[in-house]
Amino acid sequence: MKILKSIALSGLAFAIAGSMFLTSCGGSGNGSKADSSANNDNNSLMGAGSSFDNPLFSKMFSEYDKANGVKVNYQSIGSGGGIKGLTDKTVDFGASDAPLTDDQAKAMSGPAIHIPVTAGAVVLSYNVPELKDTLMLTPEVIAKIFLGDIKKWNDPAIQSINKGAKLPATDIVVAHRADASGTSNIFTTYLTKVNKDWETKVGKGSSVSWPAGIGGKGNEGVAGTIKQTPGAIGYIELAYAIQNTMAYAKVQNKAGKFITPSIASVTAAADIDIPADGKVSLTNTDAPEGYPISGLSWVLIYQEQKYNNRAADKATKMVKLIQWMIHDGQQYSGALNYAPLSAKAVAVGDALLKTATYDGKPILQ
Repeated sequence: MKILKSIALSGLAFAIAGSMFLTSCGGSGNGSKADSSANNDNNSLMGAGSSFDNPLFSKMFSEYDKANGVKVNYQSIGSGGGIKGLTDKTVDFGASDAPLTDDQAKAMSGPAIHIPVTAGAVVLSYNVPELKDTLMLTPEVIAKIFLGDIKKWNDPAIQSINKGAKLPATDIVVAHRADASGTSNIFTTYLTKVNKDWETKVGKGSSVSWPAGIGGKGNEGVAGTIKQTPGAIGYIELAYAIQNTMAYAKVQNKAGKFITPSIASVTAAADIDIPADGKVSLTNTDAPEGYPISGLSWVLIYQEQKYNNRAADKATKMVKLIQWMIHDGQQYSGALNYAPLSAKAVAVGDALLKTATYDGKPILQ
């Protein structure tokens, strides 16, 4: 118990440090709930949700404020928190790496639209100091690790994929999200597609009953647990792994290739037709060069923007912000290890934004 408590505290400290760093970069924060204090200021917008998006949003919102004088206070509290904030109308927009479920959509006071805003990779990051070569993992081995069936790093199933690598007899410590998370939805959707045992025993979703491991809050918390715990493995967004110089695995895709998560391999996975509602899964891609644990992320807004005494000017500023994010804002994606939206995704996003109304009238002309 003392060891687990120490691990949890280490992860918390890492999350706090990460939150402070990201706040200094662009006004984002990490908290348990969204603060609606900015809602009455037409030059300030409030968003909350996906920690997957946080590094990119921090840069985007900082640059947008410099150019347009509109401040965006974004709180990295997880996709579930962002959805709750939008449901409760304490934020102007939510961000999620998972589309709304039917129950979540019904809980909203009106129709919500999903605007694709970025694509990224969920990586398997690990802390095995003895391993000098990049770890390679198959779908079966990943599922067995997270099911708790593979318990040691030198298990023959791992060793057979990583021939010649020196794998220690260290216990595997699984790190996963403790909060409702779109990153978890991407990862568990992938596992459900590739492994029948996972599909029947655990399934997919933003929150699942994890068979093994310890939880951390946000990508920041899981990254902190991995970094502070020898023998740990967990799933985090690529930007967090790169920014914190953490090792991450190559994953075998449907074509049988071991793919390094990167802008190029996520772009390959995302080069698909996007449905009119913007909601699509990129996991377990058919693309031969595609990384199999890739996902889109969405900004969520109410289609009808006249609510809670919102001014028309505020609604217009928010829609124009999102329009900028899916166009000019994409220039900041690559440097932060996100894949820029495809032309197909941008076209769908534009069409969806044109359905946003204020008092029944289109906001964008």
